[in-house]
Amino acid sequence: MKIAVPKETWEGERRVGLVPESVSPLLKIGLSVTVETGAGASAGFSDDDFAQAGAEITSGDVLAAGDVVFKVRAPSPAEVERLRPGTVLLALMDPAVNESLIAGLAGRKVSVLSLERIPRITRAQSMDVLSSQATVAGYMAVLMAAQRLPRFFPMLMTAAGTIKAAQVLIIGAGVAGLQAIGTAKRLGARVKASDVRPAAREEVESLGARFVGAELLDEAAKAEGGYAKEQTEEQKARQKEVLRDSISKTDVIICSALVAGGRAPVVLDAPSVEVMKQGSVIIDLAAEQGGNCALTQPGQEVIHQGVTICGLLNVTSMKAADASRMFSRNLTNLMKHLAPKGEMANLAEDEIARACLVAHDGQVWSGGSPATEAGAAGGKS
Repeated sequence: MKIAVPKETWEGERRVGLVPESVSPLLKIGLSVTVETGAGASAGFSDDDFAQAGAEITSGDVLAAGDVVFKVRAPSPAEVERLRPGTVLLALMDPAVNESLIAGLAGRKVSVLSLERIPRITRAQSMDVLSSQATVAGYMAVLMAAQRLPRFFPMLMTAAGTIKAAQVLIIGAGVAGLQAIGTAKRLGARVKASDVRPAAREEVESLGARFVGAELLDEAAKAEGGYAKEQTEEQKARQKEVLRDSISKTDVIICSALVAGGRAPVVLDAPSVEVMKQGSVIIDLAAEQGGNCALTQPGQEVIHQGVTICGLLNVTSMKAADASRMFSRNLTNLMKHLAPKGEMANLAEDEIARACLVAHDGQVWSGGSPATEAGAAGGKS
């Protein structure tokens, strides 16, 4: 089987689906690797790097040549037309947004594994793309905040007097939030964090941050896979009320609250932003899903009553080299699981693959089965 690695066409995407250090493990299980010319350039990996690792470099149509395609982002409609029937595509597909694209892939008899749906089970941890990329996003959020905040993060003792440490609040203590806590602590900030899932409290406190909003914790708030469930309007209002005092004393808020398969919950409304200090900063990592802040404008940075609200997209691409390394390792581990001897397993029968399938055998899949079956069983189609 041939692994094909195309250059990403999504605007602003600098990552690549495979890096040179991952070529050798794939060759060892009997696979070959073909990389499109320039595919890794934006992430800092040259064609020579890939060639020295044992990959074939081509300026031809790599998509049409591959049995398995490694991509970061979903293919464009033009790229879909170049995929051969029987190809297996591994990518971040964003199924809730790309329904028609996935239907088109199913129509071409392309099997599609949506990497957002890697199950959060122990044996799939090394394949968990969302967690690895969220680590990058959490780290970058703190650096972005530190750059925009008109004051230092750490406490400084100077001849001109003492500079107090910045106050940072993390809303959403998933992988990105926990990485943000650790990074902000290393930069010397005083860090608080909040989440509605009880398990998050222990994780927050283990990193040395103060947990706020304990009265919001709810066992029922945890969905399958560790994500938070969508809250009721009453619960959201209660959350805003509980966090209002912390928000008013905060210099930086990093929002990373997501719910599985839906729009990001709005946890900061305009009145919440307006109680923040002049010069404060909000980094909204949920901007691609609509934003956790009601004033976030996805893809833009705005100032509202002296508060900078940053809704930049594709934050992980800002650290493209290491983000690509982590992504590549995830996909390599997935392939070693699916094709340990160079031949692809039956995707419909493998627990991990089945959970990720959104197109297979000419049909759209949902919830581990063809969508028509999922619909008949009461699932989403």
